[in-house]
Amino acid sequence: MNKVILIGNLTKDPELTTTTSGISVCRFALAVSRRFTNSDGERETDFINVVVWRNLADNCHKFLKKGSKAAVVGTLQTRSYDAQDGSKRYTTEVVADEVEFISSARNGGEEDGTGYTAPKPAVKKETAELEEIDDDSLPF
Repeated sequence: MNKVILIGNLTKDPELTTTTSGISVCRFALAVSRRFTNSDGERETDFINVVVWRNLADNCHKFLKKGSKAAVVGTLQTRSYDAQDGSKRYTTEVVADEVEFISSARNGGEEDGTGYTAPKPAVKKETAELEEIDDDSLPF
């Protein structure tokens, strides 16, 4: 089984291109923090390339920006290509089947130091006063 689930922040604005047959392709990288700290007590970050196709690619380009938090579900793919100097290069990327826009850097909020801007939570202050109920009036 080949399934990858990631949640992270975009490292730069997504890039949208089209194939010669007109199919949309969107590429971006997610900064994903590791679960555990290293020997210095810091959480390391991996930068993972993501590729999205067709309508989802158009939506990612439209709604995601640098710093946006996104969840990606897809498959891991490794491919090779010949570089201009004639050497063979390898790249690993996630081909996304699903992308959920958790937040957008455009919707305001507070930055947490990683470039991610958290949306401001809606705060409702309601205080309900409870009235005293007589035990004899309860139906049970």
